[in-house]
Amino acid sequence: MRFLIDFFPIALFVGVYKLYDIYTATAVLMAATVVQTGIIYSLDKRLQTMQKVTLALVLVFGVLTLVLQDERFIKWKPTVLYFSMAAVLALALLVWKKNFLKILLSSQLQLPDPVWVRLTGIWVVYFIFMATLNGYVAAYFSTEEWVNFKLWGYIFPVLFIVGQGLYIARYLGDQPAADGAPHDR
Repeated sequence: MRFLIDFFPIALFVGVYKLYDIYTATAVLMAATVVQTGIIYSLDKRLQTMQKVTLALVLVFGVLTLVLQDERFIKWKPTVLYFSMAAVLALALLVWKKNFLKILLSSQLQLPDPVWVRLTGIWVVYFIFMATLNGYVAAYFSTEEWVNFKLWGYIFPVLFIVGQGLYIARYLGDQPAADGAPHDR
């Protein structure tokens, strides 16, 4: 269910682009992202920072795209988002000595500190890769090809999440159960 909630703004964006144009698709993306954010808030009773940042960027870059009638803004929004996330994670870890990934996820995952540091590094590299890839496609390919990339490009986050799951799975068996006893292996 969560994947469908995450995917529907992009699916609507691509579908509307195929039927109309980039500007109509951008307006639909903006509205769908507002609806998506509302659904997530109604389910979780709160929003993660990433959800707030994504909503803000979609709205700001969407308005710029529509008002200036310049599709480059919406095409570069993912690059700005990904580079921003990489910078925040890296700066937090290296400068402020805070592991934001651990802060956000430690209530759901208990992992050794060195694993949290490696995971954060992996996320930084992933965000830089995605920012660079989107920037390359936005700069050197047609809008049609960029929109198609938005659809088939979902394979990258799916592969990344599966890879993360495989990486951390080996550490999850070492956690104590809720009653304090070790898990069976």
